[in-house]
Amino acid sequence: MSRLSHKQKLYIIVGIAAVAVVLQYLLHLKLYAQILVTLVGAIIALSMFKEMVHTLRSGKYGVDLLTILAVVATLSVGEYWASMVILIMLTGGDTLEDYASHKANTELKALLDNSPQIAHKIMDDGDIDDVSVNDVKVGDKIVVKPGEIVPVDSFIIKGSGLFDESSLTGESKPVEKNLRDNVMSGSLNGDNSVTLQVSKLAKDSQYQQLVKLVKEAESTPAHFVRMADRYAVPFTLAAILISLAAWFFSGDPHRLAEVLVVASPCPLILAAPVAMVSGMSRASRNGIVVKTGDVLEKLATAKTGAFDKTGTITSGQLTVQDVVTTSSMKVEELLQLAASAEQESSHILARSLVAYTDNQNIDLAPVSSLEEKTGKGIEATINHKNVKVGKLKFVAPNSEMKPLATTTIYVSVDDELCGYVTFTDHVRPEAKETMNTLKALGVKKLMMLTGDQEKIAQRVAKEVGIDEVKADLLPQDKITALQNIPKSGHPTFMVGDGVNDAPSLATVDVGIAMGAHGSTAASESADVVILKDDLSRVSKAVTISRDTIKVARQSVLLGIAICTALMLIASTGIIPAFIGAMFQEVVDTVSILWALKARYSHEQQLIYIQSIGV
Repeated sequence: MSRLSHKQKLYIIVGIAAVAVVLQYLLHLKLYAQILVTLVGAIIALSMFKEMVHTLRSGKYGVDLLTILAVVATLSVGEYWASMVILIMLTGGDTLEDYASHKANTELKALLDNSPQIAHKIMDDGDIDDVSVNDVKVGDKIVVKPGEIVPVDSFIIKGSGLFDESSLTGESKPVEKNLRDNVMSGSLNGDNSVTLQVSKLAKDSQYQQLVKLVKEAESTPAHFVRMADRYAVPFTLAAILISLAAWFFSGDPHRLAEVLVVASPCPLILAAPVAMVSGMSRASRNGIVVKTGDVLEKLATAKTGAFDKTGTITSGQLTVQDVVTTSSMKVEELLQLAASAEQESSHILARSLVAYTDNQNIDLAPVSSLEEKTGKGIEATINHKNVKVGKLKFVAPNSEMKPLATTTIYVSVDDELCGYVTFTDHVRPEAKETMNTLKALGVKKLMMLTGDQEKIAQRVAKEVGIDEVKADLLPQDKITALQNIPKSGHPTFMVGDGVNDAPSLATVDVGIAMGAHGSTAASESADVVILKDDLSRVSKAVTISRDTIKVARQSVLLGIAICTALMLIASTGIIPAFIGAMFQEVVDTVSILWALKARYSHEQQLIYIQSIGV
């Protein structure tokens, strides 16, 4: 029986019930009907008992105990039809849970359903062949026709058009893309055919990373389900005490069965996970991928939030302000060397520098070796010269020059400082409102952890309303700062976007990656990935988490309240065991429907409640 789906079990039990009805009411073979139902009930109760023992051994509480007791009690007093109703309602509730989870998970599954499989590759002879998306290599040229999904991360080399990124970012408005603009895999092309050059393999592309995150989200059980088990302990004890008291004071063992059949544990089993999946689905619709259910619980009660600066609090649209040489080197040569070294980096400064150099019509030089020093800069060999680009201490440790009080990268050739490039840093327009919203949601402390200079960091922090600043940090320093947060400041979350943020995102209770332009390493280390380049989605994630946990607790407690009321009524003998067993489905339905509220915002919840007649 354990290998069968819930729907298959339901069909089998309903079929056996139909046979029992024929035996008793058409063939008048009551004894055979009772024997059939008793055997089936005993087998299923034994199967459930084995599953419960396995659950207990794994360190969790088995909430099926009440169902087993109800089946055994009703069979013991000859209420075999009540036992059959319990079994039908139990498997029916499990089937309903499967349906509800499927309904709540629709948006997450949409990513999997639309996964691109084919790419139109331009061959060396100019012909276009359809190849598997997994066979496309970096540098290949592909054509995306009107109405097609972009198969891999690329950038436009011919044409322009509108791209629908709603399945990736939750943004319904199509985004205009022009020459040299990056296009994410999974984007839906508009009315124009475009030629793209592949920038990432399929397995590393944005869409495939999202598919991986979705699979993780679906396969990992929610921590709140284990919290629901804590409700099960006092509820089970209360049910047993009420049933024993009803038997003791009435002297009728039927009262024991009548109380136990309405003591349905289904709200504990069904409501919490349905609410969690619903909340994750709502997050997905808002361009937020949540990997596991317990992340929602941690975010809902977060006390401390930490943020990287560059590319996180700032908008990711830095522009080159000035290029200065400190040697005989020309500005054009300095730009060429710096941009050539930075061309493979995903860091925001590197992207801005390469874009600026491209606009100046300066060709990049070939790089024979390259190594990225996380938190420091890049060392490369260009035209047989050792080129370093990054922080002053890394580029020219012996230089007497002091770091400038603005965002700057320095350039040295063969250990000689040759100049620097300064950038204008734009704070995200939504940053201040995001910080205010987080404080209103109960996040007591907001920190900035950055590798940038103290003066720059303090200015940005003051502008957006961040309480504490720690600057000039290497990745290890960020981890130390996060580990030093006192227990009273937990749960904590960290928001970042670069490779250097990946260790920090893995250190905190909840790591949040700005995934629109962020690195794969950051996204994989994070528990939450923000798909749209919008910092306000962080506060949106906290809001959704709080709403989800609230609905999950409501649905569990609502089910327990209804069951407790039914138990007290049943203890008086008013509710026959057969009728009481049928009430289980009412409790299950109410709990699950209430849990599905987590899919909606507050305004939508009111409409939803009216639609289901609650």
